[in-house]
Amino acid sequence: MFPKVPDQHKVGRPLVPNGLGVIYVLTTVLYLFSIYFSNRVFNLGLDTLVNGVSAALTLAVCILFGGFMGLLDDFMDLKWRYKAFMPLIAALPLMYFAFENPALRTSISIPIVGTTIQLGEAYIFVIIPLIVMIVTNTVNQLGGLNGLETICPAIVILGLMAFSKLNILMVGPLFFWLILAYFNVRGKIFVGNAGSFAIGITIASFAVISDLKADLFISLLPYIFNSSIILLSVFFTHKKAKVTFDGQKLTADSRKSLVTVICYRRPLSERRIVQIIAAIVALFTLLGALIQLL
Repeated sequence: MFPKVPDQHKVGRPLVPNGLGVIYVLTTVLYLFSIYFSNRVFNLGLDTLVNGVSAALTLAVCILFGGFMGLLDDFMDLKWRYKAFMPLIAALPLMYFAFENPALRTSISIPIVGTTIQLGEAYIFVIIPLIVMIVTNTVNQLGGLNGLETICPAIVILGLMAFSKLNILMVGPLFFWLILAYFNVRGKIFVGNAGSFAIGITIASFAVISDLKADLFISLLPYIFNSSIILLSVFFTHKKAKVTFDGQKLTADSRKSLVTVICYRRPLSERRIVQIIAAIVALFTLLGALIQLL
């Protein structure tokens, strides 16, 4: 049913089903729609309605956009100049939700410094699209190893859920994503761009809806670092990050991504690299949580 691609970091390069992120998209959307309808029928207080705009439906539409864009990339292999700006489409539902929600803060607080920048409508029409575009692309760029593109986003989501009053919206999505993560870690499936785009937009959308911008930024610093050195390397050297597989371990002869920084002239197993990066993401997620408490 799903197209198969070779696992570059396994002996014999076995073929693995790719694009199973669509399962996350479909199950998550069904879950969020059920939240919306059950709340409307039984008034369970599971959803937030602001001027008739539902948080659950907003999140569902954003994830649908993300999954569709990822599918386009999986089947058409879009160039980065197109992928970089495509998530702006998914920002439209979030912009409408923020526009109709007067309780949503349109300011940005700078952690530790304590300075607050008032943005007004610029937050809705400029900052939200930038958040969606940056988060989606940075999450999409940190992958390539079994478990890397599934475990790390789950850690960030858990950090956001700890402080969100709407964490019920993410219980289902996180559950479905962790199921895919289990098989992805074992090298049985790849979520593909459909999964990485969808989970990136999930993180961005949930953070905006929950008004957890500072927490989101700090949690994503490892992702931002990874994307920054990738883009700088491509711009200045016109070369992409590359690892060498010797049949057991991975190593790199240059530092052009977070993965290659970790295994630069230091052979490590695929699982070990994923564990190190997951620990780094967990550390920054914890830091974001601590600052959120303060």
